[in-house]
Amino acid sequence: MIDFLPNEDTPADCRGVLQSPPDEKVLSQAEMLFNRLRKRGKHLRKWARRVHTDAWRLYDKDIPEIPLLIDVYGNSVAGALYERPYQKAKAEEEKWLSVMIETISKSLEIPHDQIFIKYREHQKGKDQYQRLLNRGVTQNVNEGGLTFKVNLSDYLDTGLFLDHRKTRSLVRSQVKGKRVLNLFCYTGTFSVYAASGGAKEVDSVDMSNTYLDWAAENFALNGFQAFSVTPEKLPQADKTKTPFTLIRADALKFIDNAKKQGLRWDYIILDPPTFSNSKKMSDTLDIRRDYQSIIASCLALLSSGGTLLFSSNARGLQFNPELFPGISVKDIKAQTIDEDFIGKRNRLCYVLET
Repeated sequence: MIDFLPNEDTPADCRGVLQSPPDEKVLSQAEMLFNRLRKRGKHLRKWARRVHTDAWRLYDKDIPEIPLLIDVYGNSVAGALYERPYQKAKAEEEKWLSVMIETISKSLEIPHDQIFIKYREHQKGKDQYQRLLNRGVTQNVNEGGLTFKVNLSDYLDTGLFLDHRKTRSLVRSQVKGKRVLNLFCYTGTFSVYAASGGAKEVDSVDMSNTYLDWAAENFALNGFQAFSVTPEKLPQADKTKTPFTLIRADALKFIDNAKKQGLRWDYIILDPPTFSNSKKMSDTLDIRRDYQSIIASCLALLSSGGTLLFSSNARGLQFNPELFPGISVKDIKAQTIDEDFIGKRNRLCYVLET
């Protein structure tokens, strides 16, 4: 039996909602979650050691009435409570979540102050990467022989998309000696993998100074140095100084300007957000609507025999290979699904070759 009354180990902000025992329904859910995490955790910890990662997905709404996302990052947990299809009183929800955090702590033997659960609501016209808090709890995690900084406390996403682990490894195996462009680069994890795979050049594009600074840190953690350049100076960038550049730009505008300048890359990574209406962009992005035109523009930037990796987790996106005549299109989704994502809803992943 799990004790859900507060004790000296219970954090102060949880004690107020745990003064009385949870009802039988919540206790039953806690017991189910405890057993699920123990069983799943035992299996995935062994697997994670074999593949040399300490960042992995443990739970994602495995039990429908417990709508939590739980990711393990070393000795910490970051995750979310999904928006419910019905309204629940705030006090009741807080008490329920406190019980579940207690369950996570006990089942994984992780202290409460190392567990970070946010509320994940459906994005309604907002940038999916906006900051929620400003606590700045970060740590470094290992993956595939590389090191990445994650932010556990401040964003819905930590800076490392776990479902792209095998995709990143695939990129690393394919880019030796190639010029790589990473659009919507976020924290630059694909770019670091490309650098570690021996890419000749890696250009990383994002609108956010925050994420470009984060990408620079990820490069540095792995022994590489990346410099910031303006989009206008890219053709004249001193690649002898560093082959790795960080470019602050609206990716859609960058693509158009690169086409006008006749720039070419051998390998392009296109993993855009589902939707963005950021004020920094010249236009609204809806990948369900825009994927054909964006992919076509990226294909125009490929050198002969080049490769475009396109990925999206947009619900309802119906990718049609026939929209790209004369292009080899391969669905590689199956080969990019790792052990901790088997049976989950997985994003699209295609390789297009000229």
